[in-house]
Amino acid sequence: CSSLMKIRLKFLNDTEEVAVVRPEDTVGGLKSKCFPGQENQMKFIYRGQLLQDQGRTLRSLHITDNCVIHCYRSQNAAAAAIPPLPDPSAAAAPDAGGLPLSAGNLMVPSVIVVLAVIWYFRINYRHLFTAPATVSLISVTVLFSFLVFGMYGQ
Repeated sequence: CSSLMKIRLKFLNDTEEVAVVRPEDTVGGLKSKCFPGQENQMKFIYRGQLLQDQGRTLRSLHITDNCVIHCYRSQNAAAAAIPPLPDPSAAAAPDAGGLPLSAGNLMVPSVIVVLAVIWYFRINYRHLFTAPATVSLISVTVLFSFLVFGMYGQ
């Protein structure tokens, strides 16, 4: 039938589903058709706008054939009306089962490497380090150790 159109429903994990709908269908009808029993958990976003009015038709929202509607599934029915923004670093690389690669996750190992290099030079080239520099290095190392053990030591 020529009045049918395909809508691509895209999720936060970059998976897509295709829904065959009519332009006269409502947002609430689309939720009921694609997510029966989960209508209250689903949030639809089209062109950056949250589709909150369940009675609006797809035609009135200017949704045409092969448009993409972003879907967000909230954890409970009483979730906030506006979903949180996805982490751009998580969307940049596929999840390999561990932590996503970002500057925040690399900060602690980077500081550890820098401190190790400075300690290497302090031990092997001690004539280049003054007493205040050595005390400062010890202080920074102790402070960083407390921070790391405070963050990760449960």
